[in-house]
Parts: sequence; C-alpha cells; structure tokens
Amino acid sequence: MTRPPAAPRPRLVVLDFDGTLADSFPWFCSVLNGVADRYRFRRVEAHEVEGLRLLGARAIVAHLGIPRWKLPLIARHMHRLAARDAGQIALFPGVPAMLAAVAEAGVPLAILSSNRADTVRRVLGPNNADRIGTYACGASVFGKARRLRTLLARTGVAPDRALCIGDEIRDLEAARALGCPFGAVAWGYTDSRALAALGPEHLFSEPPEIARLVAGEADHMPRLAPGTTLVPLPLPNGS
Repeated sequence: MTRPPAAPRPRLVVLDFDGTLADSFPWFCSVLNGVADRYRFRRVEAHEVEGLRLLGARAIVAHLGIPRWKLPLIARHMHRLAARDAGQIALFPGVPAMLAAVAEAGVPLAILSSNRADTVRRVLGPNNADRIGTYACGASVFGKARRLRTLLARTGVAPDRALCIGDEIRDLEAARALGCPFGAVAWGYTDSRALAALGPEHLFSEPPEIARLVAGEADHMPRLAPGTTLVPLPLPNGS
C-alpha cells in the first residue's frame, strides 16, 4: 500500500498549557472540592475521577450541576488559586526539551490557555517563556475557538498551517471549529482513549514526539486498541 504524502510542516504550533505543558491535574484535584463547596456544585469523589476523564467539559459541567452563569466566577477563582500555588505546579518531563527543539527547528510557538498569562509564564520559567512568541491566555471555558481565531489573525498563519496541541476535548473542538489540524496528548486531563476516539490528526504519547513531528521526522496517527470501549460516567439526567 502506498503511504500518503506527509503533511507540510506547520508554520505555527499552538499549545494548550494545563495538562499539555504543565502537570497541573493533581493540583486541580486537590482544590476542586473546596471550590465546589464555595460555589455549591457537586463534590467529586475519588472513584469518579477516571470516569470524568472520559468526558468533555460540557458533560463534566452538567454532571457537576454547574449553571453556565457560574462558570466565569469559578474560572476566576480557580485562576487566583493557580496563581497562588504556581510554585507547586511543574512542567511535564520532556517539555522544556520539546520547546527548545521546536524553536530550534524554526517553527514559532504560541500558547492558548484559559489560565492567566502571569501564571503560565511563572510555571514555564524565564527560558521556556522566552521561546513562546504569542500568548493567548484567559480564554473562557468554552471560548477557545474565538481566542484561537484572534491568535491566528495576529500571527497571519492560515488555520490549515497551524498545528494545535492539547489534552482536552474542548481543545480539539476549538481547533476543528477553525479548521486547524489537532494533536492530542496522552498525558493530560482527558483520557487518551476518549481523545483518540474523536479522530485527531495526531496522538502523542510523550513530548519528544511533538518535536519529531514538527521536524518532519515522524508521523503520529491516533489508534485505539482493538476491542477498546469507552464507558463515560452517566449524567444526573440519565443521558
């Protein structure tokens, strides 16, 4: 069988932050129930965590019983907590080397995040932060597509020449809304099987694979193991 020609190298790599570059999921779990008590939504029990990792953000919001009007309040509070605790959040192993390799390959880097820019820069550290040419931070929970559109307009890169990389279903949805290829990472908030089932253009199992793809040294197509089934947590309304 003839292998299809490789896609052209991206002219821009747009990275999510939490769960993609920063290993913030343990911190997120440690503060979530305190936030739930403050804003009066369902607490998450330990046995629910893996089931929730199979869901997208909209389904999680529904499961926790959070009204849409509360989302900006909760997000701002979480961002304040993240700024307070930024010293407790580290980058995933291999991320600094990946950022350096992509920059060395001459491909510009951008970060598209719901988190605050000052928190993102602090966790990255000066050397890594200086490798990022564009920061598009502070996106609302469901506002990443709009922020991505602005980012692309600012950089002058066509959507099909930008590679978006993230760890959540909402990251994939934002990329698809703009027509950008999407690379899912297997080490973040959302279970990699749930991401692979949605057919991203690439599925990365470790950060160095991102640099190899950008350099044209590898191709990463998503695959689910034969017989894999996803069983998301049932929502309160039974849907």
